[in-house]
Amino acid sequence: MGSVTSLDYSVNERSFSNDNYWRFQGIMLSRNFLLTGVVLASAILAGCQESESSKAGASAAAQQMPKPQVGVISIEKRPVELTSELPGRTKSSLEAEIRPQVGGIVEKRLFEEGQTVSAGDLLYQLDDSTYESNVEQAQADLDSARATLTSTKQTYERYKTLKERNNVSQQNLDDANVAYLSAVAAEKRAVAALNSAKIDLAYTKITAPIDGKIGISDVTVGALVTANQSAPMTTIRATNPIFVDLAQTSVEQLRQRTLLNLDHVTLGDQSVSLVLEDGTAYPYKGRITTREVSVNEMTGSVTLRAEFKNPDGLLLPGMFVRGQINDLSDSQGILVPQQGVMRNVQGNAYVLVVNPENKVEQRLITTERAIGNQWYVTDGIKEGDKVIVQGSMKVRPGAEVTTVELKRDPQTGRMIEANAATTGQ
Repeated sequence: MGSVTSLDYSVNERSFSNDNYWRFQGIMLSRNFLLTGVVLASAILAGCQESESSKAGASAAAQQMPKPQVGVISIEKRPVELTSELPGRTKSSLEAEIRPQVGGIVEKRLFEEGQTVSAGDLLYQLDDSTYESNVEQAQADLDSARATLTSTKQTYERYKTLKERNNVSQQNLDDANVAYLSAVAAEKRAVAALNSAKIDLAYTKITAPIDGKIGISDVTVGALVTANQSAPMTTIRATNPIFVDLAQTSVEQLRQRTLLNLDHVTLGDQSVSLVLEDGTAYPYKGRITTREVSVNEMTGSVTLRAEFKNPDGLLLPGMFVRGQINDLSDSQGILVPQQGVMRNVQGNAYVLVVNPENKVEQRLITTERAIGNQWYVTDGIKEGDKVIVQGSMKVRPGAEVTTVELKRDPQTGRMIEANAATTGQ
């Protein structure tokens, strides 16, 4: 029993010691957590004070920074001539393909290729011996028909007299009348045959139907040609005046009609200036004379025909040219320098405008076409708006700015201060 009591005492003493130990450890751990929390709270408080002081400093610095300066141009309405540049080709105002109207051997060619010919000039001479013989035969047939007509007419007249005396029967008189009428018809056929033979004989002389320049001959002396053959012998083209056929898309025509709905937009004088293939300007101006009434299904374009003087023969049929047409006139047009127009990610054009409070606004605009180094704008801005043309990259919508009025120098095209430009003038 005593040994058991000693064992229990030692166990209880050990248990008591372990409890004290863990209690001591808990007190120390709680103390450490408390100290850590105090340190963290102090650090956070110090950081907040530093952030507040930084914000106050930044605010003070922002108040001290000057407002960004931008160059603006005031929008003004002005008369604008709207031109369209279209591709085109020159075309003869008159063109005649020379083909024989009778067959035969070419005996002579009476022109120099490339020369200017007049209507009625003899170009080719065909062998006419057969046709002269046909004329003589037709003339003989006509003479025979006329002799028969004279005989039958006399018989008919005589029978009419005899019938009045009852010396011939009515049947004889009727037969004489029929013979006479047949002779009249035969005489008309003979006249027609003679005229046809003479026409064929005349066709052996092939003449120019129009004035113009004659091209290369596709037949030579000794060649056999046939009536109304498909291949022309040569071609004559009239080049003064000369036509220019310009191709305008149906979309462009619709845009023009939309603009014409505006009260201040009217049709231009329809004058046309040409730029040749080598980039030089044609010295004479033309004018639109005809517009095709249908759209070409293959190209989606409409043909506009302009007429030009060509006294020097500089324009040849088939040349490629570019025509600038003065097709519309806007009495209250708005032009914006291209350097002031930007595009967003959707591709829509916009400008930055300074409002009366000197704050930047973004405006979407509609650009109809480029005129020189400016955009012709039909919607989005109005007269009096101040569009930023310099310094737009350093401002954003809503920013407050200071402005400098600019003006385009008419001689150099550069933007200069409006006051400086006025002083210079």
